[in-house]
Amino acid sequence: MTPPSRTLGIAFSDGDRTSVLAGAVVRDDGTLDGLGFETCTVGGVDATDAAIALFDRLGREDVRHVAVAGIAPAWFNLLELPRIREALGRPAYAVSYEESPGLEPALRDAFDGAALARRLDTYRSLPPRVRVERDVTGESAGDPLDPLFVRAVGIDADEAAAAVRGLVREGFRRPEPLRIAAIAASAHREATAGE
Repeated sequence: MTPPSRTLGIAFSDGDRTSVLAGAVVRDDGTLDGLGFETCTVGGVDATDAAIALFDRLGREDVRHVAVAGIAPAWFNLLELPRIREALGRPAYAVSYEESPGLEPALRDAFDGAALARRLDTYRSLPPRVRVERDVTGESAGDPLDPLFVRAVGIDADEAAAAVRGLVREGFRRPEPLRIAAIAASAHREATAGE
């Protein structure tokens, strides 16, 4: 599978109380084709609503896939991938960069009562992570490349893995829509600090 013609990458940059979401619409050739911003609460439960609002604000019906940087931005403000997929009508997948035993122990350490129950329900509703080996070509052949990990809804795990591999540019680890979104989120948060 080739990468979709346009992917919306969403990444977060946390401040003390709010996190900035940046959405980067990136063409399959790596060209930035749109940018938008939204905010959510650090430690809250509004990251999914913010991601949906960001997509709506961009008004980009030509976006084919939505990729998010992880599932627990803004200090465990968990993203509900099935709800994002349903609201936007596009495949949605979360990309992470490290092996992990899962979030349940960390959630149990940070929360209790209803706050913990809500986050555990959201976390347990997510599809399992699939390990994605990165393609090794050209000069980097023979060098070990760290794998990526993907959770996908609305698209087969193998198709999501292929799309993610196709979005990683040579010399970088992150898929291009997420790399650009992360840069934009950090820059926006720093530029608006103190407002």
